[in-house]
Amino acid sequence: MRVYLAPMEGVVDHLMRDMLTRVGGFDLCVTEFVRVVDQKLPHKTFYRLCPELHNDCKTPSGVPVKIQLLGQHPEWLAENAMTAVELGSPGVDLNFGCPAKTVNKSKGGAVLLQHTQQLHDIVYAVRQAVPAHLPVTAKIRLGYEDKSLAIDNAVAIDEAGASELVVHARTKTEGYRPPAYWDWIKKIKAVTRLPVIANGEIWNHDDAVRCMQASGCDDLMIGRGALAMPNLARHIRGEEAPMAWEDLSQLLIDYSGYEIFGDKGRYYPNRIKQWCGYLKRQYPQAETLFSNIRRLQKADEIVNVLRQSAHL
Repeated sequence: MRVYLAPMEGVVDHLMRDMLTRVGGFDLCVTEFVRVVDQKLPHKTFYRLCPELHNDCKTPSGVPVKIQLLGQHPEWLAENAMTAVELGSPGVDLNFGCPAKTVNKSKGGAVLLQHTQQLHDIVYAVRQAVPAHLPVTAKIRLGYEDKSLAIDNAVAIDEAGASELVVHARTKTEGYRPPAYWDWIKKIKAVTRLPVIANGEIWNHDDAVRCMQASGCDDLMIGRGALAMPNLARHIRGEEAPMAWEDLSQLLIDYSGYEIFGDKGRYYPNRIKQWCGYLKRQYPQAETLFSNIRRLQKADEIVNVLRQSAHL
């Protein structure tokens, strides 16, 4: 069983990847997407979104990090894929799942699920550009407005030479609303030769078991679930019970140190409140914590509340 940490724009940056991989249970991380339009991007763009490139493209705890690209032009995605692997990424992931309106308006992410041939052409161009021993992977949803092209899209990605496919078991229109249609992943597995990783609506060990049974997958990708329960990867492996609130409180304090003294310190108040929003799903204490920090804008005031929260 492999467990991957999902890319989540504006949430799972290198600081969060470091924090969650220290907690453990992950085999691979994927970066927030590098947006490719119509040019070869400078190296600094890749280092900004994936500073792990300075560490053999691994988190400090040794978990590999793969760079993800998003765009619509096969030739420019291929050019930038070459840059990613030259800088040290252990392969390239292609984003065909992002539901964000701004991304879709510029013909990136999930909007491409309406254009099967374009998916094929992008994967094929990137596969030809990236050395054969390095994987070219893709992440898709089941479709844009409906699931009518789910099978065709997966087959096209397979035939174009992809190494692996992550399937978020919802359409773009379905967003993040439950349920996730894990049975559709099994349909995709049945018609492709690709290793398939299941993604969507995995919040605990029981969800993981039901997802694997319904999808036929042995491997999972988790995103929001890992923010709601930071040791979810270990929990779904059967290695640990859900993290206790006392331990989670210390993790929030540790994360505060990362954020405040890292390069994103000015975003810290919003980031910690955002994380509380995910934690409320699993921990009722997070609701009280959020209420106590909601109006605070200074990092030291928030950290003081966090220290008190261990006893909620």
